[in-house]
Amino acid sequence: MKAKWIAALFMLPFLIFFVAFQLAPLAWIAVSSFYSETYEAWGLGNYSDILTSPFYLQAMRFSLDISIWSSLYGLLIALVGSYSLRQLGPTKLHDFVMSFTNMTSNFAGVPLAFAFVILLGLNGCLTLLLRKYGLMEHFDLYSKDGLIVLYTYFQIPLGVLLMYPAFDALREDWRESAALLGAGRWSYWRHIGIPVLFPALLGTFVILLANALGAYATVYALTTGNFNVVPVRIAALVSGDISLDPNMGSALAMLLVVLMAFITLVHQWLLRKSYLSQRS
Repeated sequence: MKAKWIAALFMLPFLIFFVAFQLAPLAWIAVSSFYSETYEAWGLGNYSDILTSPFYLQAMRFSLDISIWSSLYGLLIALVGSYSLRQLGPTKLHDFVMSFTNMTSNFAGVPLAFAFVILLGLNGCLTLLLRKYGLMEHFDLYSKDGLIVLYTYFQIPLGVLLMYPAFDALREDWRESAALLGAGRWSYWRHIGIPVLFPALLGTFVILLANALGAYATVYALTTGNFNVVPVRIAALVSGDISLDPNMGSALAMLLVVLMAFITLVHQWLLRKSYLSQRS
């Protein structure tokens, strides 16, 4: 009992930090989102304005499109890359790639935007090279498709770091047993590999989606705030570049919180369903 009290005492600084920097700001945002400066009253005015405004709905649609597609592309590339690294084994190349992945997982924000401008901007070196040989005629880094490419880049290292340990769940004797029973490579992955990796795939997708939905510095540095996504709109409302309305920004932030909570609940439901189906 004494050991538990000592452990709880050491947890106290973490709890204070968690309440001060996680729960308290979230509670403040939730409360302030219900006060509308337009109507000067408490209620659902901010949410009503957001859900009936084509401008804010476009921001939400663009954010979801970019986040979902970049998460899917990043997850697929990370899946192939993690499996290849696992097959490579403990070699110098393996260690180099893992170290490089750790480094690039923190390469975001303004440096990443600047790097992509140099490579794939309107006069980027890679853009001019591909255009010279007729491999790329029309590509706009500052469009939605360009942002999907940019987001996918910083999704891949995080996806590899999350998916690589998941392959520990696959045992080599399962593949050998399946081969002895006449199962081909596709059958093995369809009936054994993918179902075993499904929880990790789903969890990684949710984390990548949250990572993309909250990305701000990169898209702002690349487009100087001219591309309509939710984080940029929240920052504009809070900083007052166009109009100062932090309560509307709080409402936008709460919609993101509700969206991520819904995705997490669906994720947990699918995991539970998958677990129950495996048990039965």
